[in-house]
Amino acid sequence: MKESSGSDIFKRIKRYRALLLMLVPGLAYLLINNYLPMFGVVIAFKDLDFANRGLLSLVFNSDWVGLKNFEYLFKTNDAWVITRNTLFYNAAFIVINTTVAIGLAILLNEVRNKLAGRFYQSLVLLPYLISMVIVGYLVLSLLNVENGFMNKTILPMFGIDSVSWYNESKYWPYILTIVNLWKNIGYLCIIYLASIIGIDHEYYEAATIDGASKWQQIRNITVPLIMPTIIVLTLLAIGRIFYSDFGLFYQVPLNSGPLQPTTDVIDTYVYRGLMTLADYGMSSAAGLYQALVGFILVLFSNYMVARKDRDRALF
Repeated sequence: MKESSGSDIFKRIKRYRALLLMLVPGLAYLLINNYLPMFGVVIAFKDLDFANRGLLSLVFNSDWVGLKNFEYLFKTNDAWVITRNTLFYNAAFIVINTTVAIGLAILLNEVRNKLAGRFYQSLVLLPYLISMVIVGYLVLSLLNVENGFMNKTILPMFGIDSVSWYNESKYWPYILTIVNLWKNIGYLCIIYLASIIGIDHEYYEAATIDGASKWQQIRNITVPLIMPTIIVLTLLAIGRIFYSDFGLFYQVPLNSGPLQPTTDVIDTYVYRGLMTLADYGMSSAAGLYQALVGFILVLFSNYMVARKDRDRALF
């Protein structure tokens, strides 16, 4: 039996060798980019002594300090602010981006002209491919105090005085939400559009015969059938709710000091601390903190989904 089993495995490997070969680059990237760096978690509990030469010596011969590296995050006055900003921004992004992406995907699915459909899809996806550095300068061209499009063209049309956008923090929750929506909506939209295209048209034909309106078809056919995709993407987003788009919160506000109470998140705060204090232990502690909280949130969210419908859970 063992020989037969081993022979079967060898035959399967030989049969699917081309597909297995295609897996190698992805698996190598996953190992190098996601798993090997996990050994660096030990830095979160050490005080690095740069007198040690060599990477392994630097990490393993430095003194253990326990949880002292975590004190930088939790004992500062800014700890609550950056945690609140990180959670609230990402929660808003998940809800708004998901809702708008589904709506836009449904609209794109209604475009019957193939050439026009491809054009609109490319147009929607284009911002996602633009570097956040470029996005930061595009926002600057709109909000520049002296010659920005908003201050020079839009606001005068309504008789409103110029606004010093980069000194007024109250506007930036809206600005960052709009910029994030504009940049990332295309990626989500294409995924949801692919799910909608995969729905059997017989459902819609039967609903049309029964006299169902477009809204009823969307509510009772489209949304329920793409719900597995919505759940998977939402769970993945929740897993990164303690992470932030560094470019969005650092490049777009141009690291303006007056905006930091509104735009500062865990990633930018740690970056400033790292650049100012060169505290690698604190930076590693923050990364571990974000990863653990994200992992717990994914488990909890998946548990809640599984309680309602086990088939729709991620695992």
